[in-house]
Amino acid sequence: MPQLGETVTEGTITKWVKQVGDSVALDETLFEVSTDKVDSEVPSPAAGVLTEIIINEGDVAEVGAKLAVISDSGEAPAPAPTAAPAEEPKVEASEPAPAPVQEAPAAQPAPAAAQDSSNSNTQGKLLSPIVRKLINDSGLDANTISGTGVGGRITREDVEAAIAAKSTAPASAPAASSSPAQEAPAPQVQVTKPSSGDTVVPFDNMRRRTAEHMVMSKAVSPHAYITVEVDFENVERARQKYGKEFKEREGFSLTYLPFIVRALSEVLPEFPNVNASIDGDNLIVHHDFHVGIAVDLDFKGLLVPSVRNADGKRLRLIAQEIRDIAVRARSKQLRPDEIIGSTFTISNPGPMGTHVTHPIINQPQVAILATDGVTKKPVVVQDSLGSDVIAIHHVGNITLGWDHRAFDGSYTAAFLQRLKEVLETRDWEAEIN
Repeated sequence: MPQLGETVTEGTITKWVKQVGDSVALDETLFEVSTDKVDSEVPSPAAGVLTEIIINEGDVAEVGAKLAVISDSGEAPAPAPTAAPAEEPKVEASEPAPAPVQEAPAAQPAPAAAQDSSNSNTQGKLLSPIVRKLINDSGLDANTISGTGVGGRITREDVEAAIAAKSTAPASAPAASSSPAQEAPAPQVQVTKPSSGDTVVPFDNMRRRTAEHMVMSKAVSPHAYITVEVDFENVERARQKYGKEFKEREGFSLTYLPFIVRALSEVLPEFPNVNASIDGDNLIVHHDFHVGIAVDLDFKGLLVPSVRNADGKRLRLIAQEIRDIAVRARSKQLRPDEIIGSTFTISNPGPMGTHVTHPIINQPQVAILATDGVTKKPVVVQDSLGSDVIAIHHVGNITLGWDHRAFDGSYTAAFLQRLKEVLETRDWEAEIN
């Protein structure tokens, strides 16, 4: 099972495109997998013949788990093993009716069915081998565990939560008044009563993973923030002059975000420690600029796909790629490699009209930039004679949240001032053309 995201630990096999006995070419689609963040077609890592499928459709597998076996193409007779399992239903046909039902899914589930016969805790439940073993080893009853996975399937996290609840239950009874933390589940049970007027909304996997990652980030990194105000009038003039032509040609509007990414690609080489990550007591400075763009999934979660090698791209291409990954993120069509490996992240709540945002660092990165709303404001500028006059310009704030272990406030302030300078003075009209 490939790594499908920085916080994803498992995926559900939704479809095997190839079946046992089929020839498979290198990079040909082998199976489809679904996680809470991305649905992907996974290419074959080798050429040959698919001789065994270990994890069946609908089953959940952890990252790194063995899913199937591909033999060398010279071993084409490998489909022969499928003949032996195919004969098994004939042998079982003379036995009572339930036996063929257990064999119906495929030859592979037979071992799991055998487990069911000796463990009523999981009998009749569609579970991954890992989850089944965890339930049986802990002595839990699968019928008492609420599944939060695809189609209500029980995930490993569901079982671990049930184990944790079971282990704390005896301790909370004799010392209820002295252990308020252990009593936390009790109000959740009570609020399900109609008379409570409350609604219990369990975290889905995406919400739970996000929560874990954010809590970890706050615990690991000493967050600090600096905000500067940017006069975007220079950017706005370019947008006004070429925005209509850009939309007609590209099919979408030219926003402020591509300008900011383009400016970042120019400034980061001057302040390399901002484009870095922390590994133990070491700062790993990245020479490539892979910028992660936080994408809201219609208020149902957050995904951070990345624009790869943004430092080598011009404004128009950056805008195209930002648009592309945002659209595909919302339709769950991103490839696994597009949501990992970013070196710097941008949170862009500006379209919602925000003023100042303090984002949480995307670990193990050391910094995250928030871009807030751009609005018209009176500013003091110099006229052609050098006199101060008041003008109406498009102004907005940008905020850098950074890990204080990596660098200090003076470094951050200098970085933001340089970024502000590029945004305000660069010849953006020439950049668009």
